[in-house]
This record gives sequence, structure tokens and C-alpha cells, in this order.
Amino acid sequence: MSKSNVFDLLGPIMVGPSSSHTAGAVRLGTMARKILGEEPLEGVITLHGSFAQTGKGHGTNLALIAGLLGMSPDDERIPEAPKLAQEQGLKIRFETDDLGDVHPNTVKFNLTGSMGTIQVVGSSIGGGAILIRQINNFMVDINGDYPTLVILHQDLPGVVAQVTLLLATAQINIATMRVSREKKGAQALMVLETDQKIDEAVLGLTRRLPSVKQALAIEPLE
Repeated sequence: MSKSNVFDLLGPIMVGPSSSHTAGAVRLGTMARKILGEEPLEGVITLHGSFAQTGKGHGTNLALIAGLLGMSPDDERIPEAPKLAQEQGLKIRFETDDLGDVHPNTVKFNLTGSMGTIQVVGSSIGGGAILIRQINNFMVDINGDYPTLVILHQDLPGVVAQVTLLLATAQINIATMRVSREKKGAQALMVLETDQKIDEAVLGLTRRLPSVKQALAIEPLE
């Protein structure tokens, strides 16, 4: 029998009527912001399935914007998120589309910051829990429960070994690891969930590895 915690049984403390459409949506926005790695300046948010059909009535649009602003699911300012975004200079546009064979509560973020752009696809899977399924063209599985290291690198022999050795030397234990590839010899995305925080020193060493193009450390969701 699997273990349950209070969050599983009672759901999250939140502002809004639905854990999937509001609490989960806030967490999706928060994760998209973390993956971008900076304050978003512009965003196109594409809603799929139930999010597209009933999301407005559940405040999903407000919750997604709130997450992009860095709010938590219990923040009383969530209903004012569009106004706060406008005051901070964050431009958001909503669209609806069929994103294919995905969870009905799925959203796609196309975000732009001062340093670059990112596409993130994620789902709210119930009880406030989320799953990030795609970053740009790479398939991932990130739930925000662990410190996470995301590395874009050349798809060459030895890169995974270099990264795991670096983490082992820093006494950082790997909980899960997944590598997604474009095509052999091109680019790959390595996603490592760890038991310990990935500090700036470890992140800096990772970025200096010859085959690493980008590296981002994502702190777990609260």
C-alpha cells in the first residue's frame, strides 16, 4: 500500500474553487517561471481540454498568471493577477488549442524574458499536483518535488558520466535521471532530480563542462 500525506488527503491550501484549475495552475505557472530562469516579460499561454473549456470559470487564467508572477496557491492577490501583471510590465495573451493526446488539464507556455525564450508544456493532474511534460522539443517528467538540474548538452559519449561524477564529488545524491535526445550527435536534455540542493558552485562547474550548452538549477515547489 502506498503512503499518503496530508497534502494527498486534504489537498492544498489555496485561493479558488478547484485544486486542479487553480492550485495546480498556479504551480504550473511557477514552474514555467523557474524553467525560464528569470522574470518573464511576455507570454503566450495556450489552454487545452478542460482548461480551455471551463478554466475561465474556475479562475485558471488568473492562477496561471499568478504563478508566472511568483505567487503561491494561497496568495490572496490571485484574483488581481492580471492587473498586477500589467503593472509589472508582463504582457500575457491566452489562446486555446488541441495539444494532442495529453491530460485534459494541460497548458503550453511560450515565455520570453530579457535573456531568451522557452516553451514549457505541463499538466495539472489533481489535488494541486503537476507534471511538466515538455521543455522546448524535449520530453521530460518534472513534478517540482525535488531540486532539479536541467542540462542542455551535445549528445556525445561521456557527458552523463561527467555530470554524475561532478554531483557525486559534491555529495549530491541523484533521485531520478532522464535523458531526451533529438537525434544522435545533436542535442540532448538531461534532467536530474536530486536529494540535496544544487548550489551555485556546482551549477557553475556544470556549465563549464565542454559539451554543456546550458544548465539550470530549479528549486522544488513549496
